[in-house]
Amino acid sequence: MYTNLYSVFYYFILYKTMDKSNPNTEFQIHKSQTIPNVQISNKPYDLEKRTFNFAKNCKNFCKKIPRTQSNYEYSKQLIRASGSQAANYIEANEAATKKELLYRIRICRKEFKESSLWLRLIDAEENELKKEQELLQDEINELRKIFNAIYNKSGGK
Repeated sequence: MYTNLYSVFYYFILYKTMDKSNPNTEFQIHKSQTIPNVQISNKPYDLEKRTFNFAKNCKNFCKKIPRTQSNYEYSKQLIRASGSQAANYIEANEAATKKELLYRIRICRKEFKESSLWLRLIDAEENELKKEQELLQDEINELRKIFNAIYNKSGGK
């Protein structure tokens, strides 16, 4: 029953991908799963893949930052937290009970908050690195919103 969380945030993604500049835009879901007037973004809908890519991008970012004592410690923590949220999401997909599902999703949310902290503490001196840091922060914010929606719609408090 809880092996695929895709259906829980399906409507959330549809809303996020609608063309909001056109007031006549509507989306309808029929048995045929046709969705008129919806622009599909280039981000993967498979959260396992998306969380994996996020962890991988954090690791690659940490390889590029200046080697200072503080950056070294913060980057280790960022790599751990970003990998932990991906692993906990995989565990949530395999949850046997609703209680276990909610527990794992709650951990994912905490790990994203922690990743956000470590990412903000890293000193990225070059403009290119700062842009990459901002992109990672944006991805954290989007994923946190998705996990918050999953938690709330799954019966979390």
